[in-house]
Amino acid sequence: MSKLFSMEYFPSLTSNEEFLARLTDEKHSGWRILNQHLLLSTFSFIYGVVMGSYHSFLQAVTTGLKVSLLFTAVLLICFPAFFIIQYILGSRLGLRQMISVVLSGFVLTTAIMVSFAPIIVIFLLTGSNYHFLQLLHVAVFVLSGLFGMKTIVDALRFSCERKNVYPRVGVVVFRFWVVILAFVGIQLAWNLRPFLGDRGQPFELFREYEGNFYTALIYSVKQLVKPEEKPEAPPVTNKDVPHYDVDSATADSLLEAFRRGS
Repeated sequence: MSKLFSMEYFPSLTSNEEFLARLTDEKHSGWRILNQHLLLSTFSFIYGVVMGSYHSFLQAVTTGLKVSLLFTAVLLICFPAFFIIQYILGSRLGLRQMISVVLSGFVLTTAIMVSFAPIIVIFLLTGSNYHFLQLLHVAVFVLSGLFGMKTIVDALRFSCERKNVYPRVGVVVFRFWVVILAFVGIQLAWNLRPFLGDRGQPFELFREYEGNFYTALIYSVKQLVKPEEKPEAPPVTNKDVPHYDVDSATADSLLEAFRRGS
């Protein structure tokens, strides 16, 4: 089991040649991909649990599964187009090699996300509001993704310059693919919401809500800068109190009945 979670193929920002050579090596590529996907699923699940713990235990477990599913689904949807385009451009990297290269960036992305978990927990414990945490999670995703994509670019450049098995134009094409990847990821995340869960609302597996991610993001920023004030209840006046006209005879009979009852 320790081999399954081996850190041998864990990406490094130093982009040393030894790691990049192992990453693009055809030997043990199937085992390497399994190792990377297990790391990706574990890291994404852990961050999802921290993310959903704002609402409840059930939301935490559900969000952990959703975040793990989100990364896997994005890869399954976007990778085929990327691989075919690279192959047409003249790439000689095999399917397993290319999968391993792309997975390395995703593993680093989720690992950096997990490293932010203690910071997220501090804000949870100190009572940060829902909209602030939404923006904080978006920032963590974006920052982590930038470092992860850098790892993939470094691996592709290594394959181009040192191994001469990857076209230089492919590195440029990859940057465009990252933009497509981001849009697909945002759309999938929007359909899998909620991740955070509003404490004022009951648990929901999926949420029906009009709009899109960008309008929701703008709304969160507005709520953080200038929260909407809840309307105050109108003051009660004499006009709001009902009046009943009772003649003196009826009043005397009611008073007499009350005295007898007591």
